[in-house]
Amino acid sequence: MKTVGVWDSGVGGLSVLRALLAEVPEVRFVYVADSAWAPYGGRSADVITERALNITQALLDRAPLDALVVACNTATAGAIDALRARHVSLPVVGVEPALRPAAQASQSGHVGVLATRGTLASRRYADLVARIEAAYPKVHFSSQACEGLADAIEQGDGAGVRRLCQAAWDGLQAQSPLRAPIDQLVLGCTHYPFARAELERLCGLQVSLIDPADAVARQTRRVLDLPATTVSTRVPNPPVEWLDTGNTHALARAARRWIDPRADVQVFPV
Repeated sequence: MKTVGVWDSGVGGLSVLRALLAEVPEVRFVYVADSAWAPYGGRSADVITERALNITQALLDRAPLDALVVACNTATAGAIDALRARHVSLPVVGVEPALRPAAQASQSGHVGVLATRGTLASRRYADLVARIEAAYPKVHFSSQACEGLADAIEQGDGAGVRRLCQAAWDGLQAQSPLRAPIDQLVLGCTHYPFARAELERLCGLQVSLIDPADAVARQTRRVLDLPATTVSTRVPNPPVEWLDTGNTHALARAARRWIDPRADVQVFPV
């Protein structure tokens, strides 16, 4: 059985892990939450890169990996190039805001992007926007940093999630008041799908929410060189090892709620 490491700052990567379990249920996963250093949104690229290298090496020291999924937009933007340079033989799959499918689907020509400050400030994001705008010159992207939203989701703070989602949606709409309404909303942080219900309530039925998790799962299948499958199903007893660099309670609570009610999280000191 092939083994894939999945790494995020906290519980947000569970949205990607859910898609992975449906797409490649024949794979064993090791999930790492770096709660000791979360949230990543306000940290420098240098700090995130150091954490990426340290966590990946610690995983490889425990057991071989067939691939690594960086299930965090901020970490992908800040550290994936360094990871690929350090571990040339290890396939590394990252997450980036799904701007292209949003641009392809937009009828109004106005796409909103919610992400962390770290993602939006990165060169990787700027380059991505430039490429997609060149390919779709009639599409405009409005980007909004959601300060604190990932942390509120981590803490299970429902009132905080509602308040921060409202602030983010208001901020997006205020940026381009004379443009056509936003009809595609890109979730540029793996935590944000866990606020989907609140965001859908705010945006209304005319706005489609775009989550890249399924695309990440399909890419993981490709890099593992596994045959294509037409079956997408929930795994009743998912083969996941759960690790956390800090306090294990948030990951245990979220993993038991969204993935496996039997999830047992171990401390992973890195």
